[in-house]
Amino acid sequence: MGGTAYALGDTTMNLTDYNQIKDLLTRHGFRFSKSMGQNFLTASWVPERIAESAGIDLSTAVLEIGPGIGCLTVELSRRAGKVLSVELDHSLMPVLAETLSGCDNTEVLFADVLKTDLSAIVQKEFAPLRPVVCANLPYNITSPVLTKLISSELFDSITVMIQREVARRICAGPGESDYSAFGIFLQWYTEPEILFDVSPGCFVPQPKVTSSVIRLTRRDSHPVQVQDEQWMFSLVRAAFNQRRKTLVNALVSGLPKVSKEAAEAAVTACGLDVRIRGEQLSISQYAQLSEMLQKIILC
Repeated sequence: MGGTAYALGDTTMNLTDYNQIKDLLTRHGFRFSKSMGQNFLTASWVPERIAESAGIDLSTAVLEIGPGIGCLTVELSRRAGKVLSVELDHSLMPVLAETLSGCDNTEVLFADVLKTDLSAIVQKEFAPLRPVVCANLPYNITSPVLTKLISSELFDSITVMIQREVARRICAGPGESDYSAFGIFLQWYTEPEILFDVSPGCFVPQPKVTSSVIRLTRRDSHPVQVQDEQWMFSLVRAAFNQRRKTLVNALVSGLPKVSKEAAEAAVTACGLDVRIRGEQLSISQYAQLSEMLQKIILC
């Protein structure tokens, strides 16, 4: 599965106490990396509530991404059957060896999660437990990580802390300013729900934005059936890439095979005004438009 697995071993350290965090990091010569988006929690209620919100128990195996110094990892370890944390920063290796000692059901894999074979982890490390994700995600990789996790269709739920702005885009609906192609993608595969916000003062160093904890529960089936999902998402991206344009003009600009006549015909056939903008369509309307436009093009 790549990377370096690290065996763990007993500590009663308060991993959200600022002074103890400072002493821990100084002792191991650790320096924060802005490029890795490292912000460690200093409010004990946050990791406790995140772990509780993930709905895990001894029948659950948890994939954590970016454990930092391990404050959330410890909470997950107390509840889950198994925890596997993926950490990119090798300088945290001695830190996590100390803070996670005694967490016998927990393993740290030092690797890049974006290059990690998630299927291999679930098959070899998690079976027969129920796989979920729970993490304080590094904000600079939120979108690619969520895309990979969702596309894998391996996890029953994904509970993560991310920027509040991104959380709102994920959960927004038609007509809302935060409605986005990324949100439609995630809503196609999951049912997203914002659980609670976390202020900048709960971290060290303090980020410049408010965070939100969001839970994405995998759907048993998509909201509506389409013949070609890839085509539908191409259409959605075209509509949102130029959201100031009308839907018709955005589709013509973003989809080389689509003429204005075909776009207008498809939009009209779906009972929509030709002046409508892409941000006003629901997922089911995008699915209907996708089917209709493809039918017109192929005729």
